[in-house]
Amino acid sequence: MHLVPSDRAAHRTIDGHRVCDAIAAIGDAGHVRSWAERFALLADPGRLALLLALHETGPLAVSDLAVATGMRDPAVSQALRLLRAGGLVEGERDGRIVRYRLVDMSIAEVLEHGVLGYREA
Repeated sequence: MHLVPSDRAAHRTIDGHRVCDAIAAIGDAGHVRSWAERFALLADPGRLALLLALHETGPLAVSDLAVATGMRDPAVSQALRLLRAGGLVEGERDGRIVRYRLVDMSIAEVLEHGVLGYREA
């Protein structure tokens, strides 16, 4: 199947069939952009630490996450705001306490196979 867009069809290729396979693997640009945004959220050590803590322990409050990560409460709240906006975590209110949990299962898999797998190696 020939997938090279018309605006790139005149470019010389070495392995044309592999180029088509690569284009198919890349897929929709919007999907790629969405994943890039998710990985950008993981790129910050503080946010990654929060996600690792939530992945391993389940729901935790801001103050508990601050103690676990060594971050200050306002920094944890700001990071959680970004993670919530990105759809990675959600807060569950229990009276005056809000406990956050990881809800993006694709990110949970990345953490499990990537970061946590690296720790075991």
